Amino acid sequence: MRNAFAAELKELATMDERIVLLSGDIGNRLFDNFKRECPGRFFNCGVAEANMTGVAAGMAMCGLRPITYTITTFNTYRCLEQIRLDVCYHNLPVTIVGVGAGLSYAGLGATHQSLEDITMLRMLPNMTVICPGDAVEVRLALRAVVKQEGPVYIRLGKKNEPVINKQEPLFEIGKGIIIHEGSDVCILSTGNMLPVAGDAALNLQRQGVSARVVSMHTVKPLDADLLKDVFANFKIIATVEEHSLQGGFGGSIAEWTVDHQPLKGRLCRIGIADKFLHGCGDQENARDTTGLTSNQISEKILAVMNQPV
Repeated sequence: MRNAFAAELKELATMDERIVLLSGDIGNRLFDNFKRECPGRFFNCGVAEANMTGVAAGMAMCGLRPITYTITTFNTYRCLEQIRLDVCYHNLPVTIVGVGAGLSYAGLGATHQSLEDITMLRMLPNMTVICPGDAVEVRLALRAVVKQEGPVYIRLGKKNEPVINKQEPLFEIGKGIIIHEGSDVCILSTGNMLPVAGDAALNLQRQGVSARVVSMHTVKPLDADLLKDVFANFKIIATVEEHSLQGGFGGSIAEWTVDHQPLKGRLCRIGIADKFLHGCGDQENARDTTGLTSNQISEKILAVMNQPV
């Protein structure tokens, strides 16, 4: 994902001189092409993310289109006040990019695990929250974001995530992408869990359950039309996220359902429990520990299907 981000950003910046990139002391080699093609528009702000956010807000007030980029925990938790007051309060076109979201940096412990960032950012007025499912969606999201007039948060995985969209789909902020069709269960996935959600759907298919998979790349605003459709036509709607269940993507869907009763479908939220991970391991190990493997996801969905209504 991050390689696709760097490549697409360079292409967009060569066509729009307002685009500037601010880094929290990472990605220097990653952005060599950007620096070469767009001299004077890369700013290494050091390990000072709150200040970087304030600088970006000032640049936006001067007519630029700043993008801040660093590890997700540092670009959200560390500077939430500045995002709220400097960026969102003034409704400025600042794009905040968090890389290595969720459990991508699982081996570095809780300091680098971003499991509450969606909750924090989606609660801010004027903020748009986008979690691309693969490298294709990263590129399409960037193209859409540079046309936005308000704040945007883009949540990225780290690297080497498989490409799910074999061709460029129609991408619109606030509109989900149907990856493949099904009739019994609808799996709504956000962010880099999309490949895992697809594998879970294959597991269900082997057991005679037809599952639609949707990439819900936009957590805020939600795709209300799609939600109305799936809750009217599917028995089970499962949300899948590499994020806490407290207020995240599944929480936003749960809030939506409360305001749109009665509904035919039943909601099954799959994510990470409300606790810290104290052990260390790679991302796959962390997913296994937290119940986010494809087998665990399909088993949870089957368990909900077998529950009496």
